[in-house]
Amino acid sequence: MSLPPLVEPAAELTVDEVRRYSRHLIIPDVGMDGQKRLKNAKVLCVGAGGLGSPALMYLAAAGVGTLGIVEFDEVDESNLQRQIIHSQSDIGRSKAESAKDSVLGINPYVNVVLHEERLEAENVMEIFAQYDLIVDGTDNFATRYLVNDAAVLLNKPYVWGSIYRFDGQTSVFWSEHGPCYRCLYPEPPPPGMVPSCAEGGVLGVLCASVGSIQVTEAIKLLAGVGDPLVGRLMIYDALEMQYRQVKVRKDPDCAVCGENPTVTELIDYEAFCGVVSEEAQEAALGATITPKQLKEWIDGDEKIEIIDVREKNEYEIVSIPGARLIPKNEFLMGTALQDLPQDKRIVLHCKTGVRSAEVLAVLKSAGFADAVHVGGGVIGWVNQIEPEKPVY
Repeated sequence: MSLPPLVEPAAELTVDEVRRYSRHLIIPDVGMDGQKRLKNAKVLCVGAGGLGSPALMYLAAAGVGTLGIVEFDEVDESNLQRQIIHSQSDIGRSKAESAKDSVLGINPYVNVVLHEERLEAENVMEIFAQYDLIVDGTDNFATRYLVNDAAVLLNKPYVWGSIYRFDGQTSVFWSEHGPCYRCLYPEPPPPGMVPSCAEGGVLGVLCASVGSIQVTEAIKLLAGVGDPLVGRLMIYDALEMQYRQVKVRKDPDCAVCGENPTVTELIDYEAFCGVVSEEAQEAALGATITPKQLKEWIDGDEKIEIIDVREKNEYEIVSIPGARLIPKNEFLMGTALQDLPQDKRIVLHCKTGVRSAEVLAVLKSAGFADAVHVGGGVIGWVNQIEPEKPVY
């Protein structure tokens, strides 16, 4: 389904711009008209991380006139494996500022607008209203639903991408011409069901594969060329090196873009997605200890059994001394309970405290009333107790 160009063309290209974009200009489907439209376009990239990095760099190289960047985080060393817009010297810097420097290093003719704040219901409408197109590079469900709902309410198209380990997904959501994200995923997955990239990992180069598809779709929408991924989901399996497509139909009962929408204004997306389940929250009340408390228990020879509920590959990176590895799924399937001692207090931990809280709820319901978990997980332990150890 071809669509008309999203933006009007700029008045002209300078001589320097003609030289710079000459390889675009000689493509019949782009030409002077298409390049002028790119120059006149305003594109917002939500996030300057794994997907945002290649997206921003290629949008800048393509000649998009105005690039907005929503990013509140700082560059961490663990980002550099995939977030190629940042470098070693940027560690500790604002990601937004680092990304801006890289964008201008690629193309000084781009106007870069920074929004150094967390995208929330209170600011998203004002920010989105300034742009023609949104490129979604977020990595959590709450922000994805926020981006979708704001885009639908403002009738803005956006290019969505998702990455996890060796798998990527991409689509274009524009409720005026096809489905929205909620048509594909009406409800978020249960809390803790889908690990984040920080928990499950991601192949660094996968970001480039998916991010470049997002930019391709953005260029097609802005210039009005080709058949954009509206109503289609592109799925990429890097291990098998296979791309496949799935049709996505507009849901007439969709809560936000359907015939009788029930979501007509922005909601509390953290509550909607439930980062931690209610059961886990209840279990953790009064049963959360700090890394320092755990250290005191270890030094005092308390009768405890420390259980690490992460995955084996995470355990091999860093661990708390004396911890025994039993992955979370073994508790969810019920196979791990028989291996727990009855004469010791169970102390659970994971990377940051989310997965261990979910397992704690399982243990409480199974009768381990005095079980606790470590708030902050192994990351908190390293930061407070063993700073010489690595984090990930």
